[in-house]
Amino acid sequence: MKTNKFNQKPIEYRVFLVVAYIFIVAVSLIGVLPFIMMLSGSFTSEAYIINHGYSFLPKEFSVLAYKTIFENPDKVISAYVVTIVITVAGTLFSLLLSAMTAYVLQRKDFPWRNKMSYFIYFTTLFNGGLTPWYMLMMKLGMKNNLVALVIPHLFSVFNILIMRNYMNSIPHEITESAKVDGANDFLIFAKLIMPLSKPVLATIALFTGLAVWNEWYNCMLFISDTKLYTLQYYLYNMLNNAAAMKALVSGTSTDLLASTDLPSESTKLAMAMIATGPILLLYPFIQKYFVKGIVIGAVKG
Repeated sequence: MKTNKFNQKPIEYRVFLVVAYIFIVAVSLIGVLPFIMMLSGSFTSEAYIINHGYSFLPKEFSVLAYKTIFENPDKVISAYVVTIVITVAGTLFSLLLSAMTAYVLQRKDFPWRNKMSYFIYFTTLFNGGLTPWYMLMMKLGMKNNLVALVIPHLFSVFNILIMRNYMNSIPHEITESAKVDGANDFLIFAKLIMPLSKPVLATIALFTGLAVWNEWYNCMLFISDTKLYTLQYYLYNMLNNAAAMKALVSGTSTDLLASTDLPSESTKLAMAMIATGPILLLYPFIQKYFVKGIVIGAVKG
């Protein structure tokens, strides 16, 4: 007969577990309930939201917000493709460059590692400002070029420091033994360091992927071709157009229903669902790496 190990624990320990589980459930609900409300609001009619506010369940079911967004499905699909392309490219190149930089900075046989670390950190204190950076990008021919959306995310001092601290936890004897066997630095990095750094790579991939996926500011600066709009910037423009049209209708018509037929609040929620959906589906696959990578990278070194 199996015994209940929980009942065999001290009363203080059992009380602590109960309180801890209640707290975790409460915190989880705080994070989940706004998402449920957002999903419900995206399927609620605009008139109901204006008159009664948001609710956890759609009282007046409506898909007008999604119909408005997908009125031109080709543009939405094009924006999705652009966003996916720059997210994949930006994340992969950022991981490669950050990992290579972090690997060099944690090598104790690299004499300039402290000076290079300070130089990299110094860039977080001062920058040239928006105007010189914009002029440089334009000089490099980045107008209507998707590379302009990838370059700003290639290097992050925060990501490099996390990755360097994680790599410090990898025993240096592994590198030394590989050198004895005749492996060069590139082979050690590719065959040993990278596979052992999967947790921190997944963590940095999530950080970088989120940053590139939510890209809209650089798109506003450098992209004028609508075929190259990112998803976030396309939705941003659509929302502004809907708000402007609603203000125009309400200002020229005495019929309040004419303005409430144009979705604005529900469209915001539908856009949020469209933009965050793929990230929410991706996160569970890298969650186990994310927790381990962020903890070890933060406390080691």
